[in-house]
Amino acid sequence: MKKVILYLLLSLSLFATSEFTPVDSIEINGTAKDMVLDGNNLVIATDMGHIEVYDIVKKEKIKEINIPDVKDFMGDVMPARVMSTDTVNGKYLLLSDSGKGGYSNLYIYDDNLTQLLSAKDKKAIIKARFIDENHIIFGYLSNEVSLFDIATKKEIFRVQLSESKFSDFMLNEDKTQAVFACESGVLSVVDVKTGKLIKELKGQNLDNVYKVDFKSGIVSGAGQDQRASIYDVSTAKGGYIKGDFLIYATALSPSASKVAFAMDEKNNISIYNTSTKSKIALLKGQKSTLNVIIFQDENRLFSASDDNTIMVWNLKK
Repeated sequence: MKKVILYLLLSLSLFATSEFTPVDSIEINGTAKDMVLDGNNLVIATDMGHIEVYDIVKKEKIKEINIPDVKDFMGDVMPARVMSTDTVNGKYLLLSDSGKGGYSNLYIYDDNLTQLLSAKDKKAIIKARFIDENHIIFGYLSNEVSLFDIATKKEIFRVQLSESKFSDFMLNEDKTQAVFACESGVLSVVDVKTGKLIKELKGQNLDNVYKVDFKSGIVSGAGQDQRASIYDVSTAKGGYIKGDFLIYATALSPSASKVAFAMDEKNNISIYNTSTKSKIALLKGQKSTLNVIIFQDENRLFSASDDNTIMVWNLKK
């Protein structure tokens, strides 16, 4: 009998989910709205009219880039909310609200700040990323994808993906494809150079997908319907993990062998084996609703939420 009990205890320990708390944190001036990792530099967009560049090795802020304040609908001056940021070869992208009619401002910083778009251009862009030094991909509120030429300040194409409201997009590693999420739950994989729809991923989310990630041919989706979806892009087949609350954020490890989801109302981050969908870790300590999760490698992560603290995690004890 003792041997049976010991066996059961050992079995339970093997399958128990490991719990982790943050190994470090980064304090920023404002609430984090977007975040990208470029080598050792973490670029953080804030709601206080600037981005902060943080060296994760030296553990220090190495750059802060500010954009002009805007006026709200009441005429009051306030910091522009930077909704989206990115970097390539020392250039920085800052997409912000303009304070006018829901339209966006777009800036490029390359030693100097240059404004490429303003409210006069009447573009309701929600997210932007560099494709290369000369081109930017846009995700419009209207769920349109477009490719913008920086030199000419003109769009090469603009394609409507659906009638549903846009939520998020994510590029694959070589920036040849992007997956777009919207309020319908259908994910659209598009060709970045042409805007052509390559494939639709559907059936796993029945409502708005807040966030997506795209690594090694795998797509993950964070759903309002409490479903954490995982798709194989090559086959368009997938499955989902049921959560306990609205799932606001997701991220895949570089190999896509692990996937992170914000699965409960306590803002914990759950880590799963992507293939088996088994839970392998629980990250506890996030203070507010998650906005972005990023894997640096297979075991180290960064997470940003609706506060001024970026959490740093390590899955190795």
